[in-house]
Amino acid sequence: MAGYIIRRAFSCRNLFRLPTSALSDEGGVSTIEVPLNVGPTIKASAVSQMESAMAALSVELSKLRTGRASPGMLDHIIVETGGVKMPLNRIALVSVLDPKTLSVNPYDPETLKQLENAIVSSPLGLNPKTDGERLIAVIPPLTKEHMQAMNKLVTKSCEDTRQSIRRARQKAMDAIKKLNSTLPKDDIKRLEKEVDDLTKKFIKSAEDVCKAKEKEISQATPLVGPNL
Repeated sequence: MAGYIIRRAFSCRNLFRLPTSALSDEGGVSTIEVPLNVGPTIKASAVSQMESAMAALSVELSKLRTGRASPGMLDHIIVETGGVKMPLNRIALVSVLDPKTLSVNPYDPETLKQLENAIVSSPLGLNPKTDGERLIAVIPPLTKEHMQAMNKLVTKSCEDTRQSIRRARQKAMDAIKKLNSTLPKDDIKRLEKEVDDLTKKFIKSAEDVCKAKEKEISQATPLVGPNL
């Protein structure tokens, strides 16, 4: 009967080739690859994907104007200067003067006009004014229609994030299934439970962030009349 040499698999690439069959070497000796610390690798990958989903949610929510001044609300605005398009936060420092007012300080004063045009053209409904070498943007009150539209966007962003987190869970579960003939059943069940716990934790975090955003929107003073 052929003997076996046990070789540990150190790379993540080997993880997705498991389980491997015995491969005959010269002299009748076969090689079987056994995973090393596979569980932490699978969980770390899932966590990384789930954190990316949360980061994307944060970016999407920061784009929404809620009646309260926030530096991040201008991050997604693209400014064209010198024939080059760049995010606003790459060419200017945005700060909060008070809950209703933003200050936009360009690193290069020559870009002030381009910054102003980009902000006015954005869907935020802002009309910044020049104040020396900076722009001052007063956040106008939200209309009821705008508040309803914002809440719908928050709901959609939350569901998109849930789906991204669940896709990360499914990828982890698929990787765990490949270990069925390699790891004990108890270890498999433990890994699956840990991934499920991670999924629940991240989904709750996403829902909490969205609820906080909805509360922020609801606390804004609505303006009666047409959209600004």
